[in-house]
Amino acid sequence: MILKFLRLFKIIRVSIKYGLDEIAISGLQVPRTAKLIDTLIFWRDLSSPRGLRLRLALEELGPIFVKFGQVLSTRRDLMPLDIAEELARLQDRVPPFDSDLAVAQITKSLGAHPDQLFARFEREPVASASIAQVHFATLKDGREVAVKVLRPGMKKLIDEDVALMHIAADWTSRLWADSKRLKPKEVVGEFDKYLHDELDLMREAANASQLRRNFANSDLLLVPEMHWDYCSSSVIVMERMYGIPVSQTERLVAAGVDLRKLSSDGVEIFFTQVFRDGFFHADMHPGNILVSIAPESFGRYIALDFGIVGTLNDYDKDYLSQNFLAFFRRDYKRVAEAHIESGWAPKDTRVDELEAAVRACCEPIFDRPLKDISFGQVLLRLFQTSRRFNVEVQPQLVLLQKTLLNIEGLGRQLDPELDLWQTAKPYLEKWMSNQVGPQGFMERLRAEAPRYAHIFPQLPRLLHQALTVHGEPRENEVELMKTLLAEQRQTNRLLSFIVYFVGAFALGALGLQVFMRWHQLPF
Repeated sequence: MILKFLRLFKIIRVSIKYGLDEIAISGLQVPRTAKLIDTLIFWRDLSSPRGLRLRLALEELGPIFVKFGQVLSTRRDLMPLDIAEELARLQDRVPPFDSDLAVAQITKSLGAHPDQLFARFEREPVASASIAQVHFATLKDGREVAVKVLRPGMKKLIDEDVALMHIAADWTSRLWADSKRLKPKEVVGEFDKYLHDELDLMREAANASQLRRNFANSDLLLVPEMHWDYCSSSVIVMERMYGIPVSQTERLVAAGVDLRKLSSDGVEIFFTQVFRDGFFHADMHPGNILVSIAPESFGRYIALDFGIVGTLNDYDKDYLSQNFLAFFRRDYKRVAEAHIESGWAPKDTRVDELEAAVRACCEPIFDRPLKDISFGQVLLRLFQTSRRFNVEVQPQLVLLQKTLLNIEGLGRQLDPELDLWQTAKPYLEKWMSNQVGPQGFMERLRAEAPRYAHIFPQLPRLLHQALTVHGEPRENEVELMKTLLAEQRQTNRLLSFIVYFVGAFALGALGLQVFMRWHQLPF
């Protein structure tokens, strides 16, 4: 309890120091309160931009808050642009933990000391981040590997800091008028899940294995192989990859790599992951990408760090492809219709109003040369424009937009003349043709064939059961039939009585009239 209080006190102290209260109050539209706080805390300097102050505060609060800032930087649909841009600068500047702790973690997780597991184990880490650090090693069969070890005590630290974030999010949602759209509770909940998923290194290993399988026959991307006999939830061992960091363009040029082709290949890899597989590496910043210069794989990308991946279902892919192609053709009406049809915009949204908003957002961009257009910025502006129509931006699409910004920035770093639109358009059109044409129909039929093969032999029996059920009344149906028949008999008796009574009355009246006329009686 004392440690929690001290942690809370530090958070409050750092928040006051960097004026985080001023940033929050600015969204509450209460200038008098802001002036009162500034008067009481007159010694602090708030002349720096708010985004810079927020970034510095998160860095001082430690790795968990740095991670939170990195996640917030991906939610550009929610965050003001200046804050999102500054948070994107956050880096995991975390010193490595003691190598003895890493050795103890490996021994506990894998059941043996690294000296017994490996022919050689380098105690000095080669990389360190907030969640884990990496050591190089050599297996006893001579294969070189990278050993990723989870930082000890992370779960307890994460649980404590995230609990405080939940409290802050709850207060924010109560006090901030714009919280319904910004959804602070949902954002913290998403971050909580993200962090706890990252604590399980087996999930990262599984992600890497899936991505490697997806590109098994590709000449564009290399993914390290996982050595499953040496993997656990806190330690994973993977193939060691050699290459030049993609950000070191001078070394790539010196090695003879074609940067223009490399840029185009990166775009193709991204759209292949998204539209073919619906499974994409969502943390493709330059620190996680190498370029191979080995003769057998020269110029191919190497992906690292698979803690964050995005997934898209067929519905998401269809929505995205329709929107992208509509953008290419400047068909803003189709963009508006796709938003409403998907249910992300309310059903009562007027198509013409949403179309006009999208046109106002995108048309100025298209007046510039295509090579100067940022595909990611178009999506970002679309997200921002859609706020006034209460469009619910899906988390997987926000993650996709963040990844697209990374890919686009990386591609233009390699080739300043990269035209992402022209590079992506043929691929998207081909994908759409395959989806709606005969080939797409056959692919879906082939995918469903095992299910059909299981159902078809059962059809005669199922049909017989259905006919039997309808042919033989159930017990409650029999009781209902008996009741109806009893009521029908009662009705028939009543009708018979009425008919007989009316008939007898009519015959009596007729007989009386004949009798009186026969005897010439006055009537």
